[in-house]
Amino acid sequence: MDMPRDTTTEALDDAPDEALLVLYANGDRLAATALTRRLVPRVLGYATRLLADRAEAEDVTQEAMLRLWKIAPDWRSGEAQVSTWLYRVVRARLRRAATTLDDAPEVADEGRGAVAGMIEADRMAALDAALAHLPDRQRQAVVLRHLEGLSNPEIAAIMDIGTEAVESLTARGKRSLAAILSGQKAALGYEDEE
Repeated sequence: MDMPRDTTTEALDDAPDEALLVLYANGDRLAATALTRRLVPRVLGYATRLLADRAEAEDVTQEAMLRLWKIAPDWRSGEAQVSTWLYRVVRARLRRAATTLDDAPEVADEGRGAVAGMIEADRMAALDAALAHLPDRQRQAVVLRHLEGLSNPEIAAIMDIGTEAVESLTARGKRSLAAILSGQKAALGYEDEE
């Protein structure tokens, strides 16, 4: 990594996650801040969608980030993406927690009108409730693919399965979600969107 030890905020915004982790390991606190701002929202979103408790998701995210900071000096470049490693840590922690998504809170976007915000909150609550009915592996694959926006190879690395298995899990999960949510179109404000 050819970045200087004392970096500027602008330089950090464009730096790859791995470069920021190496800079942090070499004592650059701004790199840690930049990496935290970049990764925590994604990891927290993933954990929140898989757990019913926002506070528990925050604890899991904090635990994952602490583990990342601890291993930073020993990071082996090229073995995994930093974000993939974090998702795997969260997934391992979630395996120990036997919970559902029934009470996962959603934050309304303040930039939209109140009615649009309420409709979106209702839709997300219905999605979270439907996700809670999926088997664990299907739920994880669907959340990573369709809510976190990861590619099938990235999900395969996180879940330690093949890409074909990811495709199968997401397809089955989507079919199940469609069946669960099919009777709620009007209630969720989709009747006018056909």
